[in-house]
Amino acid sequence: MSNTSLFFRTLLANPRMVGAIAPSGAMLANLITSEVDPSAGPVLELGPGTGVFTEALLARGVCEKDLMLVEHAANFASMLRERFPAARVISADAARLEACDLPEGMLFGCAISGLPLLNMSPKTVVAILTGTLSRLRQGGALYQFTYGVRCPVPYRLLDRFGFKATLHGQVLRNFPPARVYKIVRRRPFGHAATGR
Repeated sequence: MSNTSLFFRTLLANPRMVGAIAPSGAMLANLITSEVDPSAGPVLELGPGTGVFTEALLARGVCEKDLMLVEHAANFASMLRERFPAARVISADAARLEACDLPEGMLFGCAISGLPLLNMSPKTVVAILTGTLSRLRQGGALYQFTYGVRCPVPYRLLDRFGFKATLHGQVLRNFPPARVYKIVRRRPFGHAATGR
């Protein structure tokens, strides 16, 4: 089965999980991976789907064995294992990274996310951000794309939990047009403001 066929079968089966109407394009893949430094260490990819961003990471010089791919959809995960046999593919929920079989103490240089955050509850989004950013090295960032017109993480949540998001760029020629945000920690974990 081709990547496109698998994408549309998965989309029809679970549109909220896929969160897109077409596979990501090459221009978006180039933008979201544009600051990846292969020397910064392993790369964590969340929701790689058919592997468009994964291919872009390899083109940037990231070694396949340095890729950790977390994919919740079983059919995508199976395809990723076939396409990228040296990468580590974990079939799991990105909101529960602490339950994933990640090597103890392993820190990533950056994270790339194809997850549809706009389809998720605030609690799930915070769990993904907290779990991901806590596994990044000092100065590491999470790159998240969205089809929305603003950051997919509400600024009140970013501020409350000590995150900062900046627009990294946009691809108007993607279908549909997309934006990429760079999300980093503003303060160490454990110092989130309390609130109701």
